[in-house]
Amino acid sequence: MLRAAGQADDDAIDVAATALAFATRRRSEAGDPRYPAHLAELAQAVATEASSESTPAGRLGALRRVLVDAHGYRGDRESYDDLRNADLASVIDRRRGLPVALSILWLHAGRAQGWRLCGLNFPGHFLLQIEAAGERLVFDPFNDGRTLGTHELRGLIKSVGGPRAELEADHYASLSNRGTLLRLQNNIKARLLQQSDVAGAVFVLEGMLMLAPGAAAVWREAGLLQVQQENLGAARRYLERAVELAESTAARQRIAAELAAVRGRLN
Repeated sequence: MLRAAGQADDDAIDVAATALAFATRRRSEAGDPRYPAHLAELAQAVATEASSESTPAGRLGALRRVLVDAHGYRGDRESYDDLRNADLASVIDRRRGLPVALSILWLHAGRAQGWRLCGLNFPGHFLLQIEAAGERLVFDPFNDGRTLGTHELRGLIKSVGGPRAELEADHYASLSNRGTLLRLQNNIKARLLQQSDVAGAVFVLEGMLMLAPGAAAVWREAGLLQVQQENLGAARRYLERAVELAESTAARQRIAAELAAVRGRLN
């Protein structure tokens, strides 16, 4: 499924189903049919709750009543760095998760109604936007679907980037389905590296490459981690692919230098 998603147009990627596929790749029990059944239950409950809602606020209210009030989904503040918070099956079991993992459930339930929802390219804290009738609302699934205006977003960007950080147009840019899923997996990879589990991080990156086979940065990172593990043959293969896919001359030159160092150690 991950390889098929990697070849699909972005709009054709089922974000929630693909997130479950990632979870199943790490833990076979995440392939239990009760998880997609729960996704279907959420979608049906929102359809019933939403009735004829046509405004962003009304639709967001329906999502909130189902996901927060009825099913108890919340951000995990007590054990934020727990790996289970980025594993969608575990999030469903525990009703707790990271911002991006929770957002995938809200995206699924809303898009099942044909509503326009997307993730935002906001740094440090994943947010969603819902659009209807010419209006848009930015909201935070980690904090019970709370809406965020310009003042709140400015405060959030400063909490993430420091007192000099300011809102930029890019922070409102929509994130692709593939980008959303890569951000989810990056959370797992980063936590594994914090635990010095380099092999585990490489495994996650290999899954990311199934979904995004054209991502030069992911090929490069996987190659550099293989160097750390002294898997020089694998490192060479990853870096060679990264050089082929690099989008800028500067990036290509940097990766080529790293590749030359690996080749020098192999000779």
